[in-house]
Amino acid sequence: QVQVMESGGGLVQTGGSLRLSCAVSESIFSINAMGWYRQAPGKQRELVAVVTSDGHTNYADSMKGRFTMSRDNAKNTVYLQMNSLKPEDTAVYYCNVFHCRGTICNSYWGQGTQVTVSS
Repeated sequence: QVQVMESGGGLVQTGGSLRLSCAVSESIFSINAMGWYRQAPGKQRELVAVVTSDGHTNYADSMKGRFTMSRDNAKNTVYLQMNSLKPEDTAVYYCNVFHCRGTICNSYWGQGTQVTVSS
């Protein structure tokens, strides 16, 4: 079983920055894909960024240029650097791991971390 734990959320002012962390119990080198998602009150969960095992990283259009995803293989951790934050970025941010063993694939979610941006 793959365990996922997000951290780093908090309260910031408009224009501020946060770095979210996602620690994974499995070597991230063996993970097929990892992604950040967010869900604001009254809205459905949306993709923020995703990185696949071939090294490609994709960002949602509204986050391009402000958010950056990176990883530290030694710590089995991926990060989401969030800059120029806006009130509309307020949401619970979730880390997702997609992991396959042969033909059996599973998706694992963390518990989420709250990001609040005040204006």
